[in-house]
Amino acid sequence: MSKHTLSVLVENQPGVLARVASLFSRRGFNIDSLAVGPTEYSTISRMTIVVNVEDLPLEQVTKQLNKLVNVIKIVELEPSSTVQRELLLVKVRADAATRGQVLETIQLFRAKVVDVATEAVTVEITGNSEKLDAFLKVMEPFGIRELVQSGMVAISRGGRSITDRSLRPVSQPA
Repeated sequence: MSKHTLSVLVENQPGVLARVASLFSRRGFNIDSLAVGPTEYSTISRMTIVVNVEDLPLEQVTKQLNKLVNVIKIVELEPSSTVQRELLLVKVRADAATRGQVLETIQLFRAKVVDVATEAVTVEITGNSEKLDAFLKVMEPFGIRELVQSGMVAISRGGRSITDRSLRPVSQPA
């Protein structure tokens, strides 16, 4: 099995996320990461879906996704030609004895302290999954009290866009 990142443009309608997720579920595929958000068009949302699956079953799922009424466009994003980021918020134990070391490590990873308490700091860090995993590994000895991680968002490098000018949202006049 191999990881595939799909960028799926969908109509910004209630229930679209449930229909897309259930399609993967019916096929028995686990979605590793799912992020949904608005695009430059108010009537279109972009789903970034990371799934671990063989090429042929992925092609079948992609064909079935294309049949869904609310799906506008699907593009598989190659890691080498995309910018991929995840967001991690992590609360790390940092008492008076360890706070200096924790803050130095945070700076090394270009992370940002977003909250400070007597016994802990909350850190915001963005990057690819390898960077976030490395950060967590280094923070573990200090004590991770809580964490939350977003799904991956990805966009292709260069000037091309999957929402090019020929793509007109359904409810906007030509």
